[in-house]
Amino acid sequence: MKLVFIRHGDPDYEIDSLTPDGRIEAQLLAEYLADKRMDEIFVSPLGRAQATASYTLEKLHRTAETMPWLREFNGRVRVWEDPELQAAMPSEYVSDPHTPLIPWDILPAYLAARPNYFHPENWRDTEVCKHGDMAEVYESVTAAFDELLKKHGYARDGKIYRAEENNDKVLVFFCHFGVTCVLLSHLLGISPFVLWHGFVSLPTGITVVNTEERVKGVACFRCERFGDLTHLALGGKAPSFAARFCERFEDDTMH
Repeated sequence: MKLVFIRHGDPDYEIDSLTPDGRIEAQLLAEYLADKRMDEIFVSPLGRAQATASYTLEKLHRTAETMPWLREFNGRVRVWEDPELQAAMPSEYVSDPHTPLIPWDILPAYLAARPNYFHPENWRDTEVCKHGDMAEVYESVTAAFDELLKKHGYARDGKIYRAEENNDKVLVFFCHFGVTCVLLSHLLGISPFVLWHGFVSLPTGITVVNTEERVKGVACFRCERFGDLTHLALGGKAPSFAARFCERFEDDTMH
């Protein structure tokens, strides 16, 4: 089985939709996907993902199933409960000191000094999880994901999947960078912090994960591509910057 995760186009977060660039990206994506196999299509309930998917669905005369758990990952951290955590959050994100914040906005330097954030299991015991609901939301999202995979023949068993009805289906998910990292961390046995801070999928980036059944009845997932933007290159469109930060501190783009 093949899983294809597609990030939404360049977002206008204020209206939860796409910018003009985002609409061009979604159109180029639809052209690229026109001859690709897609057995089932799922989409986040949020507007920017729905708008991105709409171009492909209209072109192919297809429909998609909206899955609430595919929304952008909404686990949060109460940084005000821990002074070190609060200091590790970029100041421009702390408009209200008592608003729970997104866990992947914690500065990487804070995480680098605390190895548990990069441990495949121990990240659940970190201060971010102690002062928020990130671990609980993670478990809820991945449980719903596993339920879907089981319906398609792959049942979670510890760290692997039992191939109860192995197949070559292609499942496509129009969603978001944060939740894609959560799902990949679950499939691959990696801390989500490693993916949030070590990888980036720019708008309309395509990530592909395949099952490999090297032992009969035992399936493991393996990432073939992450954040592929071939469709933009073919269309002569430069990628949008959303989800990236400046390469040099002196350039304050998205500090």
